[in-house]
Amino acid sequence: MNRFVYLTDVVTLELDVTKCTGCRMCLVVCPHAVFGIENKRAVILNKDLCMECGACAKNCPEGAINVKSGVGCAAGIINGLLRGTEPTCDCGEGSSSCC
Repeated sequence: MNRFVYLTDVVTLELDVTKCTGCRMCLVVCPHAVFGIENKRAVILNKDLCMECGACAKNCPEGAINVKSGVGCAAGIINGLLRGTEPTCDCGEGSSSCC
């Protein structure tokens, strides 16, 4: 699997390791292998690989993961492809949003 990095240091992904029980669900559902396990708890291996899909947060039984799903450029590009339009993440000149 290619390790696509969208933009560095802009992802909203957060992990509260104090809430993590090590169930490994985040590893199962993450399409980009952002998470790993260390000392029986989840860790973020590479935050920049996250495409902010929200699967990890929605499937974490302990609520240890927070991410604003659908706000990243990946979501804008996917929405544009689905609609047959340009990306919808406002990546234009002077924009301070996702790009």
